[in-house]
This record gives sequence, C-alpha cells and structure tokens, in this order.
Amino acid sequence: MQIDFGLYSLKWELEDLAFKYLYPEEYHELVEGINKKREERLKFIEKIMEDIRVQLKKQKIDAEVTGRAKHLYSIYRKMKRDNKTLDQIYDLFALRILVNSVKDCYAALGVVHEMYSPMPGRFKDYIAVPKPNMYQSIHTTLLGEKGTPFEVQIRTWDMHRVAEYGIAAHWAYKEASYFGKKQSVKVTEDKLAWLRETLEWQKEMQDPQEFLETLKTELFEDEVYVFTPKGKIIVLPRDATPIDFAYSIHQEIGNKMTGCKINSKMMPIITPLKSGDIVEIITSDSSKGPSRDWLKFVKSTSAKNKIKSWFKKALKTENIEKGKELIEKELKRIGISHTELFKPEYLNPMLEKYKYKNVDEMYQAVGFGANSAGKVIARMLQEYRKEHEEIDIEEKLNELAKARAKKVKPSSSGVIVKGIDNCLVKLSKCCNPLPGDEIVGYITKGRGVSVHRKDCYNVKDLLSDENRMIDVEWYEENPSTYQVDIEVNANDRQGLLVDILKEIGKTKANLIAVNTKTTKEKIAIIDITLEVQNLQELTKDLKVIRKVEGVYEVRRKK
Repeated sequence: MQIDFGLYSLKWELEDLAFKYLYPEEYHELVEGINKKREERLKFIEKIMEDIRVQLKKQKIDAEVTGRAKHLYSIYRKMKRDNKTLDQIYDLFALRILVNSVKDCYAALGVVHEMYSPMPGRFKDYIAVPKPNMYQSIHTTLLGEKGTPFEVQIRTWDMHRVAEYGIAAHWAYKEASYFGKKQSVKVTEDKLAWLRETLEWQKEMQDPQEFLETLKTELFEDEVYVFTPKGKIIVLPRDATPIDFAYSIHQEIGNKMTGCKINSKMMPIITPLKSGDIVEIITSDSSKGPSRDWLKFVKSTSAKNKIKSWFKKALKTENIEKGKELIEKELKRIGISHTELFKPEYLNPMLEKYKYKNVDEMYQAVGFGANSAGKVIARMLQEYRKEHEEIDIEEKLNELAKARAKKVKPSSSGVIVKGIDNCLVKLSKCCNPLPGDEIVGYITKGRGVSVHRKDCYNVKDLLSDENRMIDVEWYEENPSTYQVDIEVNANDRQGLLVDILKEIGKTKANLIAVNTKTTKEKIAIIDITLEVQNLQELTKDLKVIRKVEGVYEVRRKK
C-alpha cells in the first residue's frame, strides 16, 4: 500500500541506500548488469514512448508520456521472488501517461491496448476502486516487440499529485486553486478515515512496539474488494472475514452480528472473503455481543480493536473478578499470600510499569487477557525480593552441595531430586509431565519441589528466580502411572466417539474422563484424560486415535 503522507519517494531512496550498504556485492552486480544493456533498453523505451505519443495525438488526447527506471531494490526483490536473473527481467522501465481527465485515462488505455497486447492478469484499475489511502491510477502490463513486457501507468495530474506528494499536498493545491474566492473546497471524510483510524489505534495501544507492528501490517497488507448488497465497495485486508466486513460498516453492526450471507448464500462468519463477494450481515437485537474467539479470525486491526473495546466496556465487572481469580491462583501456585505481596512498595512499581491507574484496571487487564497474572506478579516479586533474602532457599542449596555424593531414592511420584533424600515432590497439573519428558524442578514455599515439563508455559516465569530452580530426573525403574490430557479434533459424524473409545480400549492406557463438544462448523472437540506409564506409551496411543475416520488432529494439551 502506498503511504498517504507523501513519503514514497523518500521510501524508495532509503530502500536503495539500505540495499547498497546491506548487500554491497549484490548491489554492485546489479548496477553493473543494468549499465551493460542500458543503451539497448533506453532505445527500446524511447521508441515505445514516441509511438504512444503519436497515437495519442492522433486521437486528440492531451497527454504527457514519460519513462522512469525501476528502483534498484524493487528489481532485486523481483529477481529473488521469481528466481530470475537480470537478463530475464525485461520490465526495468515503466511508462507513465498523465492526462487531464478520467475520461482521457480510459481513452488512453484503449489506445495502448490497441497498440500492444496486454498481459493477462496484470491489469489493475485503481481509479474505479481507489486504495484506502486515495491512490488512483490504471496499471497495465503490455508486450512490446519480441514479447518484451513493460508496464504502463495512466492517471490524471490530480491523481499524480496524490501519488507523489500525498493527500495533504493535494488538498493544499485544491485550496490554492480557489484562492481569492469565498467558495470552499469540500474534503470528504473518507480521505481522512485511514489517518484518523491510525491515530485511534495509537491511543488504544500502550505498547509502542505493538503499534508499530500494527501500522506495518496495515500499510503493506494485500487487500480484497467486497460489496454491500447496495453495491458499496468495502476494502479489507487479505483473508478478511464477514466479521471484519461488519465492523468496517459500523461497530454496532459487528457487535449485533449473528450470521452472514456471501453471494446470497448462508455461510460461516469466519469464511475468508474474496474480491467481488457480495456480503450481507445478519444482526439481532438479542445478540449477546461478539465472541472472544472472533479475535482469532479477524484480520483488520480496526475490527480487533472494536471487539476488544466491547469486552473492556461491557464486561468490565466480570473481567475484574476474573482477573482477581487468576491473580489469586498464581499467588497460591508460587506460595505467597495476597496480603504479603500486595503492599504499596511492591504494587506501585508494577502499576507504573504497565501504566495502570489503579489495581482494578490491572485486574481488568488480566481478566481480559491483555496481560498475564504471571507477568504482573513477577514484577512485584522483583521489589519484594529486594527486602526479603531467601535464606531458607540458600540453606537448602548449601545442603544440596554437601549431599551430592549420597545415594538418593525416588519420590512417590517417580522423580529423583538430585542431592535430596525423601523430598516432597509434586507433579504440576499445568503440564502433567510423563517419564520421557524433559523436566525441571522448582522449590516452592512449604510445598516441596514442583516438577514441570521444560516446555511448560509457566517455566519461563519461574526461570527469573534461578535460586529456586533445582535439578530433577525420572527414576527409570519406576512402575507408576500418570494422568495426561489430550485433545482430539475431528469432523463430527455419528459413532465418532464410540470408534475413538473402542481404539483406546485396545491400548494399555486407562481411560479416566471424556468431555466432548461440537462447534457450529460441525467440528468435534473431544478432551480425553488417560492414565499411562510414560511418553512412549502415550505416543503409541495418539497414533492409534489418529487412524480413526474423521480425526484430523490429536495433541497433548499443554
């Protein structure tokens, strides 16, 4: 997408300069290769320009025909993308035809298409369907003599000012044209819509890095062009869904959306849209609002922000309660009380870091999912540890060093804590480790050693406190059994669950629990708890389940 602010010429120059210094060898090879056939290509393009000027003049079309060399980095990128050599890249030059009116644009297009054969699939009409940043032009690629391709851009002078210098320069020019008159120039709202929306994102996003990533996505994302039932064009990011479409029309339409029709046919609201689709949104006043799952499918930043905004406002109380619950759960897991940690000297640095006005705003963010309980508590623990030396942990570690040579026995869970005999060991329920998994130990307060899988999502937070980490390993001769949760995804059908349970019955695994649900898209999601001896046995069980008809994914839950 071309940038509205009139910085595109600066972008080109920066790209070529960066290319020169980041890839000096490739840069100089490209320059040398272009210079070798420079005269040949210049003669080729000059002849075409002259021929087009003659034909336009015959048709009484007032036009300026110019040629420009493509930028070095864009040529290099095309060579890499298409796996071609410089000799195979012919459209190193592009022609631009500037005319006085839209009518002349299409008249000039007819002239060049009559003179040269257009390449199929290489025609874009950004005049009829402008880009969101108001860029307008006709792009077509033609075949010259001996089948050599070259690109032609056709636009009015007005469109050229927008393309080269941005919409602000365009408006300034229009206002200058009326200088001395009291007649005002109307600037349509849609010209400022994208810029205004960008500023809104910036207000809503506290993380500058997140805003930068969002802006890059919006600037360079490919687009699809879809229609409302009344024929209005809506421009959306590639792979956008009817949910994106609904929110692009109005936030309330998105919030009350219950279904959609694509080309007059009822379709799932997560269906990716294609250019040319006619989309109709079905709403209901009794709708309970958007689903959190929608955030997994929407592609436009605007839709994501509007959905998040709804949850923040509509579910504020619920989010605060959920946040409190998650915080308490995390505090209980690490073995520290709320009263002990939630003191002003530990709390305020955390609120300041994440820019929360008060504790309720922090709870709301955690409950909504904008931040995690682990991160919030980890920040408070940094301050807490400054005043509380972990003497008991240090003593344990000193005792560990003295007992390294002693023979140790496994715990009842089948895990050996290196250097400690008869130690209380607990397998963490967050990841349910099995013999065969790589494991790590964490010394808790008053609850012994907690054992996690190395790839458990909680381990990253635990590693910040290296003093509490301890080496653990499986006892190879351990005959114990362990519970493990797996998730099965399958296309729903009659008898599916019976077939899965029948296959599990043929294995050594013991079935503990089953829970199943079916989505609107007829996808069966089956949660199964098995009792197995080790990772090798579990792997065999998963392979057996995968063979059941309709099953397309079986995975161990983390």
